[in-house]
Amino acid sequence: MSQYATRNKKLSQSVICDLRSDTVTMPDSAMRAAMVAADVGDDVYGEDLTVNRLEAAVAERLGKEAGLFLVSGTQSNLVGMLSHCARGDEILTGRGYHIYKYEAAGASVLGGIAFDPLNVARDGGLEPEAIRTAIKDVEDPHNAITRLVGLENTHNGRAVPISRCQAVTKAARTAGLSVHLDGARFFNAIEALSCSETELANLFDTISVCLSKGLGAPVGSVLVGQKCLIDRARRWRKMLGGGTRQSGMLAAAGLYALGHNVERLREDRLRAEWMARALAAYGKVEQATNMIFFTPNKGVTPSLISHMAHNGVKLSGPNDTMRLVIHKDITDRGLEVAVSAFQSSLG
Repeated sequence: MSQYATRNKKLSQSVICDLRSDTVTMPDSAMRAAMVAADVGDDVYGEDLTVNRLEAAVAERLGKEAGLFLVSGTQSNLVGMLSHCARGDEILTGRGYHIYKYEAAGASVLGGIAFDPLNVARDGGLEPEAIRTAIKDVEDPHNAITRLVGLENTHNGRAVPISRCQAVTKAARTAGLSVHLDGARFFNAIEALSCSETELANLFDTISVCLSKGLGAPVGSVLVGQKCLIDRARRWRKMLGGGTRQSGMLAAAGLYALGHNVERLREDRLRAEWMARALAAYGKVEQATNMIFFTPNKGVTPSLISHMAHNGVKLSGPNDTMRLVIHKDITDRGLEVAVSAFQSSLG
């Protein structure tokens, strides 16, 4: 074993509880077995049976005509936006939403699409009046052509209420706009809102669903929508270098996740609620689905970060407010170790 591999193995063994994100989850032995047993073929030719099953399964669950498997949520959102919009078109979205703030302006750089970012409400939604006000006059050649509204659910862990989504999508459709949902944590939203998958999905023309966060798959997102839009998205995926060959091994992980890891998202929310209560005496705490936003009374200091790391607890980078994310790979012992380490440092 190389010196680098030995060092990484020691580091991984020293981490008891990784609270940085639900993207750090590892495929368990049953998921790995499903990946090894997957039927595979050349997906660019449409011959990978496992990819085909995954795309059809997500589309059916969300009540859409077709689905497309992509390697990441960023790529899934990007091909979705490119499929809705032409160069010179405009997307209305939230100022803090992922497609605007954290995806390297891909739609603008690669697609010539403009963004008009709007303020995000406290509950994570957009205001219908803000949508109506932001729509441009198509008769004025100075303006971009408003084509699409991009929403997000969940946003910063908050499950945006169905009524709020309905109000915004109604305002968009009245103006003739399409609506895309960045549903990276779509199933977390469904669990928190206690609604059906189609009840939320029916509000949107396209939805990007991530498999590699709370669902625990190693790679992948699925974009769903009308067949004509997904056909367009498939061409964009190929153009962006996202056409893969025997990718059924990855798709098998997604199918396993859908079958085994959706219902357990409730456990993540309940554990987040427990952790939020345990930390409430030591600072300001906000909890939303599987996330806790914690601002310690004593501040986020280097000594706190060092103390937590020494106790095997991995945290995100130094911010005044910590985002702590609960996921399937955090054990009861790990959660107890994390809370105890916070208390011993802040108490």
